[in-house]
Amino acid sequence: MKLKDILYKVSIREIHGSTNIKANSICLDSRQLGSGSVFITRKGTAVDAHSFIPSAIENGARVIVCEDLPHELVDEITYICVEDSALALGIMASNFYQNPSENIILCGVTGTNGKTSIASLLYQMFTELGYATGLISTIGNKINNRDIEATHTTPDAIQLNSLLKEMTDAGCTYCFMEVSSHAIDQKRIAGLKFAGGIFTNITHDHLDYHGEFSNYLKVKKAFFDLLPATAFALSNADDKNGKFMLQNTRADKYTYGLKSVCDFRGTLMENLLDGMMLRIDGKEIWCKLIGEFNAYNLMAVYGTAILLKQDRERILTLLSQLDTAEGRFEHFRTAGGITVIVDYAHTPDALQNVLRTINTVRTGNEQLITVVGAGGDRDKSKRPLMGNIAGQLSDKLILTSDNPRSEDPAEIINEMKAGVEAIDYKKLLVITNRKEAISTACALAKKGDIILVAGKGHEKYQEIKGVRYPFDDKKLLEEILIQTT
Repeated sequence: MKLKDILYKVSIREIHGSTNIKANSICLDSRQLGSGSVFITRKGTAVDAHSFIPSAIENGARVIVCEDLPHELVDEITYICVEDSALALGIMASNFYQNPSENIILCGVTGTNGKTSIASLLYQMFTELGYATGLISTIGNKINNRDIEATHTTPDAIQLNSLLKEMTDAGCTYCFMEVSSHAIDQKRIAGLKFAGGIFTNITHDHLDYHGEFSNYLKVKKAFFDLLPATAFALSNADDKNGKFMLQNTRADKYTYGLKSVCDFRGTLMENLLDGMMLRIDGKEIWCKLIGEFNAYNLMAVYGTAILLKQDRERILTLLSQLDTAEGRFEHFRTAGGITVIVDYAHTPDALQNVLRTINTVRTGNEQLITVVGAGGDRDKSKRPLMGNIAGQLSDKLILTSDNPRSEDPAEIINEMKAGVEAIDYKKLLVITNRKEAISTACALAKKGDIILVAGKGHEKYQEIKGVRYPFDDKKLLEEILIQTT
């Protein structure tokens, strides 16, 4: 493709060299360049990629896209000086892959909790409706029924457009995608055309990155501000910031919920450990999913499907058949009568939702044993909040490691422990090794008891000091409990 075509709609300050040349690829990593590549520099929080321009040229880059021109320009190299290289990257990636988001019905899901579940449930539903469908999510990417490993909640702009191009080439009509606050702020979704945006909720998370909650809120809202007039914006009416998300968006505005007056309202009629009864549009349906938070997820799915002009009766039938996403309130019961729940809950609100759901559906005669930790190198302020919630809402609490990353696991646990009320200390055990913590929970559990292992969900690794070790909460639980029951 010609460079001038890749640069279409990019805000350019200066050009040195010819744009009437062929560009074989676009790249962010100077080590992965080939002959005739376009190297795009970005000023990151830790590294300024402008410093890699010399090595990029040595590795075959023919075009340099940057915000600051080098002091010395190399002959035969084209330099494109842009206002915003992150924004330019998104537009250029879309152009390079022939703007795939314009050839697929792309819907983005954003919020603190529920993104993965809603995107995955929509993927399930539209696949069952007979459409070739794509999924971009934390638990994995899918093109029709083919699995593609996910490395980030939202990939970078090049990976994202490459994925979307694969989807359009495979005949996909729809794609449902998680949109993280990091991706919005870093403009990874720049250049994409969304047919719809869905807001779940917003609570305490990612303040290590955003600094203040108000910044986090503004970033989430920015996604809806950028939706085109041809799109829809569907927001949770029961979230206190749900209406704020819809302010100033050009998209058609709709709401869903369980309690407020809204466009798509459901009523949670019955909530048990093996499912729940929802009333939607005057019809009662039994769903496999559990808990009020999943009722919200299903209402978001219902509203989205209606807005995408699917048959109402067929949607209601399929809602009753949908299964939970991997690592999201996954549960099983052992032969010995112990109920085990694995959930990705890693924020105070998500953990509270899961624990309250369990306490709502349990009999009260059993123990609820919770195993939970907090990730290292992430928002520290949520750690005592999570310790407090887990202490209050569990019968026995085991604080352990999650992904400590570069931090000392004992320090993370101490910060969680600081939030546990003195009255709840009698419930508390501290076991730093996650495998030992889970094994202890299994040893303490008796017939009828419930074990919740929270924080990692679908993840198949534990990251310690920069190394990822194989670790699967669900697999470990199954192995231990099969041996002991």
